[in-house]
Amino acid sequence: MDRRPGFSARLKLTISYAGVVLVTGAVLLAVAWMYLLRYVPDNEQGLLGISPNRYLLSRIFGYAAITALAVLLVVGLLGGWVLAGRMLAPLTRIADAARLASDGYLAHRIRLDGPQDEFRELADVFDTMLEQLESHVAEQQRFAANASHELRTPLAISQALLHVARNDPTLDHGELIERLHTVNTRAIDLTEALLLLSRSDRGNFTSEPVDLSLIVEEAAETLLPLAEKRGITLEVTGGPTHPVGSAALLLRMVTNLVQNAIVHNLPAGGTVTVHTESQYDASVLRVENTGHPLSAELVPTLTEPFQRGTERVRTDDHAGVGLGLAIVHSIVRAHEGTLDLAPRPAGGLLVTIRLPGAPR
Repeated sequence: MDRRPGFSARLKLTISYAGVVLVTGAVLLAVAWMYLLRYVPDNEQGLLGISPNRYLLSRIFGYAAITALAVLLVVGLLGGWVLAGRMLAPLTRIADAARLASDGYLAHRIRLDGPQDEFRELADVFDTMLEQLESHVAEQQRFAANASHELRTPLAISQALLHVARNDPTLDHGELIERLHTVNTRAIDLTEALLLLSRSDRGNFTSEPVDLSLIVEEAAETLLPLAEKRGITLEVTGGPTHPVGSAALLLRMVTNLVQNAIVHNLPAGGTVTVHTESQYDASVLRVENTGHPLSAELVPTLTEPFQRGTERVRTDDHAGVGLGLAIVHSIVRAHEGTLDLAPRPAGGLLVTIRLPGAPR
């Protein structure tokens, strides 16, 4: 934005300081002058009707007042310039950090020293903002790189299959079509997952009270054949609870959690328990599954995009797209809830979600 040039804040503060000092000095001199006129004796009247004592005093006081005001003006300007510079020094450091951030350098921190005052608080808030911004940019860069890699894989496979088919006329076209269909389906699933992740991150959905227990029952009914195929017992417990949010997004959240619990389970004889309840003004969802032991270092990384967890053992070749828990985390965050992942001592994972409940 183009703006007309103006005085700097330091110059304005300097002029203000000097003006205050000058006005204060003038008031003090005026008070002193009135005091001297009141108490200086009026002995004899001179030629102009003025007492010689008062005439001499007025001349001396006039010169002294002019000198004092000049000195006060110089001292006020110099002192005001120095004091204004010291006062505005933290703002200069904050402006330099903001200028570096605008140029793309987010690693710089102000780290302002001194007591806890308004400037220190502003600098600390700015440092926190820079840290979060740097982390967000790094996360977006990793996400873009991972997404590009994941999308490139099915395209490369399709290109290789088509290349083989073109150079080998004896190749079974039915098998080729089936493999291309599988690869294309995976690419479509990945694209839809990325779109859902982007939409849930924006949080632009209509919120309304929903019954989370009914959503859990719908998701469990849909995934029951998958659980039976793998020999997993799927159990739904708890009672009605009514968070505020999008029913479609909450259904995807529960579906991802339950499907994740079924897939990452024991080869046979495992269990998945889904429980809903109300606690104070929050709706609580717990999804617990058996499985192989998970390390405490691995669990916090499971909500990162494309982090499938190298220690997690699948019961088949179901690889997914690596966005299941990332989408869950995004939906929970969009609903202003909390997500907690904890490894079970006997193996498996316990997922606890708390969502704001509807007002009673």
